[in-house]
Amino acid sequence: MIPDSLKSSNQPTDPASLHNTQKLFTSSYICILAANFLLYFGFWLLIPVLPFYLKESFQCPESTIGLVLCAYTISSLCTRPFMGYLYDGFPRKPLYLVAYLIFMLIFAGYVGTKSLLLFIVLRVLHGIAFGTVTVGGNTLVIDITPSQRRGTALGFYGLTNNIAMSIGPMTGLLLHDHHVSFEAIFCCGLGSCIAGLLAASAVKAPVKQTVKRPPISLDRFFLIKGIPASIALFLLSIPYGATTNYVAMYAEQIGLDAPTGFFFTLMAAGMGVSRLFAGRYVDRGYVTETISYGFYLVTAAFLLLSACGWIHSLNAMACLVVFYTIPFMLGVGFGTMFPAYNTLYVNLAPNNQRGTATSSYLTAWDVGVGLGILTGGLIAEWFSFSTVYLFGTVLCLVSMIYFNRVVTPHFQKNKLR
Repeated sequence: MIPDSLKSSNQPTDPASLHNTQKLFTSSYICILAANFLLYFGFWLLIPVLPFYLKESFQCPESTIGLVLCAYTISSLCTRPFMGYLYDGFPRKPLYLVAYLIFMLIFAGYVGTKSLLLFIVLRVLHGIAFGTVTVGGNTLVIDITPSQRRGTALGFYGLTNNIAMSIGPMTGLLLHDHHVSFEAIFCCGLGSCIAGLLAASAVKAPVKQTVKRPPISLDRFFLIKGIPASIALFLLSIPYGATTNYVAMYAEQIGLDAPTGFFFTLMAAGMGVSRLFAGRYVDRGYVTETISYGFYLVTAAFLLLSACGWIHSLNAMACLVVFYTIPFMLGVGFGTMFPAYNTLYVNLAPNNQRGTATSSYLTAWDVGVGLGILTGGLIAEWFSFSTVYLFGTVLCLVSMIYFNRVVTPHFQKNKLR
């Protein structure tokens, strides 16, 4: 039963349409789910470990760590708009496989890195490959699944990222805590991506015909109708970037004696739970309503995260309970919004701009994540990580108000399906 609060003026799709006779879990869909999981496992394995790698191997301060880490995100977001154009104009699977191969090979480059400059170069190249392969993966999912079940398909596809998040960071931090070398951790990421590339090569994608476009057109690189949604998504992703990259260092700063890898496990569990129902609401037509509900949990979670230092000074056990409640709240909130947000962009674009829509969605997210990594390190060095997450709470509130007041009416007016 759908809550009354989710009912809107536009008539949603009949719930019976969720049980579409077209098969969702084909062999190609299962292979791309596996490929995405293994890609993101390698990605998440390094996320919480790299700040320690830079600090222990190159003696970098927090501000420098932020600058180095955001190079990955900046290169990724600079790549995405162009990749959207390429995926819309050329066969998608070959581009996807080449990008996946490059992403895999760069893990091998990390193993022999002894120079900070070389590491930065590799991170930039890794970001370019990541920006390319993720646009391709998201677009291929839309191509190989029934349109009537798109929200559900994207929800399960994103769930593979969440599962990788649940075990990747925990595995990386566990290996680091047991004094496993950084080179060995990089090799684990390499092995994961080798297996993922094999799964990706088994995906059977429909033949993509080349699309002719005018020589100069902004919408070949970015979905113009998606700009309002991108502004709200950008503000939302800033505290997310600061959380995934610095939460382990934040726990260390406030003296919280707890395995921080479990933080990511709970966050992924929350995303997994939410995706079981969020995609179904999206398929029924409740796109903006689903996103709005996710905002409440995310904003409250960042407010609690900013207060952890103060709570710890009063009661360490209470802080531990709050600290492990926060990631589940974040997971449910973001897991509710992600498939809906992706669908929002796709529904604003014609079918021949699916790649552009996906790249626009991911670009807006990466811009905010990169800025969150950069500013998170700077603010933490000048003030504290508590200040970082308090600032993130304010950004979430602004994003929520803007989404409800501007993005929702814009979407209702311009959506194509």
